[in-house]
Amino acid sequence: MSAARAPLTVYGKSTSGNCYKVRLLLEQLGSRYAWEEVDSSTGETRTPEYLAKNPNGKVPMVERDDGRVLVESNAILFWLAEGTPFLPADAWQRAQMLSWMFFEQYSHEPYIAVARFIRGWTPADSPRRAELPRLQARGEVALAVMEGHLRQHAWFSGGAYGIADIALFAYTDCAADGGFDLSRWPALSDWLQRVRATPGFVAMPEPEAAARERLAVADRA
Repeated sequence: MSAARAPLTVYGKSTSGNCYKVRLLLEQLGSRYAWEEVDSSTGETRTPEYLAKNPNGKVPMVERDDGRVLVESNAILFWLAEGTPFLPADAWQRAQMLSWMFFEQYSHEPYIAVARFIRGWTPADSPRRAELPRLQARGEVALAVMEGHLRQHAWFSGGAYGIADIALFAYTDCAADGGFDLSRWPALSDWLQRVRATPGFVAMPEPEAAARERLAVADRA
């Protein structure tokens, strides 16, 4: 969604799962915001203007109309969800939700998202492709942990859908791009369907043509 004089501007790359998390929550909240496409793969997050706002040089970044800036996708989700049903009111459930968001950034995203990046956004002869077996093995461990939880619980955010589900959904939903077979995880697959059925859901855009071609070649290999 874009709007003149929007109260919030999101700087992000549309095909990035970390940026998609923010877009999905904003859409489901019905919030007004402006989206500024920033391609981190071509150096657009390393310009002096961008680094002045975010010295870490990454996306996503949100900027309020008063000039204040917030970075790190899960911190942005937490801030946006304050006072909404996406954030549990109960302190214990909130802590459990945060534990899954930390899990996503430490035990899930570094393997599933990075495997996807290497397969779709690096050349076929990239030395980084040697990392794939290790990344896929560690990603399988993360998916197994999620499967175990989902055999007993419907959501990761407490008793209802919330921001931990959004955080984990982004890169799990496109895990096949990283070489993961999601059909092995029935409870996880059912959860993905539940997330897709939530009100206001929007899907992450397909990767650009060059990435789609690399992924297709990798799948045929």
